[in-house]
Amino acid sequence: MGDFRPRTVWLGHPEKREQRYPRNFINNQKYNFFTFLPGVLFNQFKYFFNLYFLLLACSQFVNDLRLGALYTYWVPLGIVLIITIMREAVEEIRCYCRDKEVNSQIYSKLSIRGKGTVKVKSSGIQVGDLIIVEKPTQRFPLEVSVTPFWISYFPHFCPVLGSCFLRTDQLDGETDWKLRHPVACTQRLPTAADILQIRSYVYAEEPNIDIHNFIGTFTREDGDPPVNESLSIENTLWASTVIASGTVVGVVIYTGKELRSVMNTSDPRHKVGLFDLEVNCLTKILFGALVVVSLVMVALQHFAGRWYLQIFRFLLLFYNIVPISLRVNLDMGKMVFSWMIRRDSKIPGTVVRASTIPEQLGRISYLLTDKTGTLTQNEMVFRRLHLGTVAYGMDSMDEVQSHFNDSTINPCGNTTPTSRVPAATKVRKTINSRVHEAVKAIALVHCVTPAYEANGVTDQAEAEQHYEDTCRVYQAASPDEVSLVQWTESVGLTLVGRDQNSMQLRTPTGQILNFTILQIFPFTYESKRMGIIVRDESTGEMTFYMKGADVVMAGIVQYNDWLEEECGNMAREGLRVLVVSKKSLTEEQYQDFEARYVQAKLSVHDRSLKVATVIESLEMEMELLCLTGVEDQLQADVRPTLEILRNAGIKVWMLTGDKLETATCTAKNAHLVTRNQEIHIFNSVTTRGEAHLELNAFRRKHDCALVISGDSLEVCLKFYEYEFMELACQCPAVVCCRCAPTQKAQIVRLLQERTGKLTCAVGDGGNDVSMIQEADCGVGVEGKEGKQASLAADFSVTQFKHLGRLLMVHGRNSYKRSAGLSQFVIHRSLCISTMQAVFSSVFYFASVPLYQGFLIIGYSTIYTMFPVFSLVLDKDVKSEVAMLYPELYKDLLKGRPLSFKTFLIWVLISIYQGSIIMYGAMLLFESEFVHIVAISFTSLILTELLMVALTIQTWHWLMIVAELLSLACYIASLVFLHEFIDVYFIATMSFLWKVTVITLVSCLPLYILKYLRRRFSPPNYSKLTT
Repeated sequence: MGDFRPRTVWLGHPEKREQRYPRNFINNQKYNFFTFLPGVLFNQFKYFFNLYFLLLACSQFVNDLRLGALYTYWVPLGIVLIITIMREAVEEIRCYCRDKEVNSQIYSKLSIRGKGTVKVKSSGIQVGDLIIVEKPTQRFPLEVSVTPFWISYFPHFCPVLGSCFLRTDQLDGETDWKLRHPVACTQRLPTAADILQIRSYVYAEEPNIDIHNFIGTFTREDGDPPVNESLSIENTLWASTVIASGTVVGVVIYTGKELRSVMNTSDPRHKVGLFDLEVNCLTKILFGALVVVSLVMVALQHFAGRWYLQIFRFLLLFYNIVPISLRVNLDMGKMVFSWMIRRDSKIPGTVVRASTIPEQLGRISYLLTDKTGTLTQNEMVFRRLHLGTVAYGMDSMDEVQSHFNDSTINPCGNTTPTSRVPAATKVRKTINSRVHEAVKAIALVHCVTPAYEANGVTDQAEAEQHYEDTCRVYQAASPDEVSLVQWTESVGLTLVGRDQNSMQLRTPTGQILNFTILQIFPFTYESKRMGIIVRDESTGEMTFYMKGADVVMAGIVQYNDWLEEECGNMAREGLRVLVVSKKSLTEEQYQDFEARYVQAKLSVHDRSLKVATVIESLEMEMELLCLTGVEDQLQADVRPTLEILRNAGIKVWMLTGDKLETATCTAKNAHLVTRNQEIHIFNSVTTRGEAHLELNAFRRKHDCALVISGDSLEVCLKFYEYEFMELACQCPAVVCCRCAPTQKAQIVRLLQERTGKLTCAVGDGGNDVSMIQEADCGVGVEGKEGKQASLAADFSVTQFKHLGRLLMVHGRNSYKRSAGLSQFVIHRSLCISTMQAVFSSVFYFASVPLYQGFLIIGYSTIYTMFPVFSLVLDKDVKSEVAMLYPELYKDLLKGRPLSFKTFLIWVLISIYQGSIIMYGAMLLFESEFVHIVAISFTSLILTELLMVALTIQTWHWLMIVAELLSLACYIASLVFLHEFIDVYFIATMSFLWKVTVITLVSCLPLYILKYLRRRFSPPNYSKLTT
């Protein structure tokens, strides 16, 4: 990718670099001090709409083209530019402050000169620096969209024999802890500062987007002999990760744009709303009409004289056909909509970061959401223990605790002669024994490590020595495992200690059980199970414990008649099911297995296959102990929110980096997939042929949800992009698991291209940023994974449930109000343009303006601006009704509020009213031209005010104030308009009745039509309001 190359990094010697590396500096600004004004002006005038008005204003410097005062053209354009420049300036200042905060973060660096540590800003960190990282009180390194550095690390003080846990939620969306190992030879150094005294370097691969792999080597040259160690992903600490505890010293390998988090984040695009594109299309139609009218006027003059100048004069004369105030009104309306969203008390904490696209929220067809932290809290709760003949739920866990305590106190319960023991007692003891075995197995078969902290500082000497319960926290590679260990603690068996070779459990009586860990077989996506072989130090017994998914464990455990049925029942409840089993081993069996296992691990060829074969030799006829059901707690009101979105006609896709089983369980639990819907799990495919067969199998399914992995998705998109997207878009719900950040963005982009519909992406982690920025609307959820997604999003919410109100209420209102406002502004401009056309045609097609000076400016500002703009407060239904009937949202997906049909209706209304007013004024005026101006202009103002009243569906007190204020402003200004209007004439009864008649003729038919329409063909929302 570009000039990226492998590198050799000398520890603590950044000056020895062989190539130039990018600065560790963040700059998200669009402009700098010198390019701000030219850049803003260029971005404004590169669009036809604004360039047109600039050319109009400039043409007034030509005497032959001048039609009136310069300010009639330059003042409206100046207002538009000032508002735009102020808005851009505010955005740039905010962006600068955020960047400065990130670049100024302070970190500790090992210094060569002082043999100690020095403080360094994030922007001053270089490749080769040795950075000290401690357990952070906030996310490491920063909770921002671009993080400072990547580290291949060499921890000296770590919680578990030099290893440490970290969380990569901002990188891949997984909030479980991952184990990382140090470089072995650095662990023998007395202090961290001694790293600077050795001659060593790291060879690292070129920067790439792969977040799951790393290839490198560590070399120490001053050793005898020199030491070489291989480095992999397990020896790295990426940016955006959190370390669990301890202190880590690491050498910086990548900085700036070479970070994997940066390379996995697409550049933010400037989002232009679909509504704005539609309005631009209408303005182009209006411009075409302007040209046509001008040509017709000149043609009717038979192209006499300097007809080409006449064309330009008519273009200037009818410039109101394309309203310059349209852009200003819409931009100000967007600001009002954004303010309403922020001030809504029912969605507290909501932030609008992109105030230019609020109406996009009203037309979403596809919603793509992350899982972890967005739909779920990522808090696992143990819900069910099933022993085959008996099941224990949350309300009966005290029985489990009682059985376990009884079996612990009386471990040899069956020593009493059976002839003297009642049958009930024998059953009870059997249950005690089974519960004891199940709890013990769950407490042992995991990769959880307890860490002890006191006052925020790891204290291995005291807290761990006494196994202080209040100081203990569990660290693991999966939150499922933590929930299981926490559950065993709640019933009496507590994990109190663990290292790489041993484990300690504490019973309810306070006894410490010691186990030696002989082998661990970690969970993998392919195997879907994990196992452990332990030796009980008190008895010397060796036991092989295993847990895994039911699909693989069914063929491993001994025959039974209840496993499949009960797993299905628990899965339908949305629980993650694990099957737990055990197998006792003799010393001879284990020694034979160990010899074969070591031999397999030393193989150079087919190592993985040989190791798996040896392990499978143990996985036979295992004793089934129990089933466990764990639930990933959903966010508040996720189910009703998804139901609202579904009823609104929005299709929901879940894109997650999590495992297939986990994603499927969450989809069921959240009712993303309804109970009566079939789920089609797309089998793993790697070739074109396999993808073809799977797509054919999927094509035969109807109305079923799709679950597919990221690898299979990549193959399908590579060979059958069109076919796959066509089938997927027909599904009521789609779940994509194991998705990389760039894949999420790719899916969003394909949906936009293939369907042409609007998309909304919702996420809360750094791995969701690309998806959020690619979508038409990006919504970030502030949560445990930090603010990286919310800072990059267009809208930020605190909970997923707020999305329902954001779309159903604010999105719907913003779109409908913007549609109404834009069409009314067009109507206002077309009315006066029609009057000008009638006036010119009557007076021999003269290019003479009907209204001049302040009249033409006042018409679109103080006389009608407030009533017209008050339409941003209008609403057809109350917010409670919009939430109760999300089907109302579905009507907006067809774009009916702003369409060619509604546009044509408003054009016809404008032509009708403009013609009635102008012809009426010319018919009723008394001898003087100034009377035509007075009658027509007053009738025009009153008509606009009445039309606003006709358009309003729900009155707001500010609307009434706006109407009365505008009327008062016009009446008061008549005193100062003697240059254009005969003040004495307007005080006569003749003026009043003529204006009244013209206004009634122009408006009354429209009021009658509105009444008849609501009476005989009412819209859907009006049925609900009644």
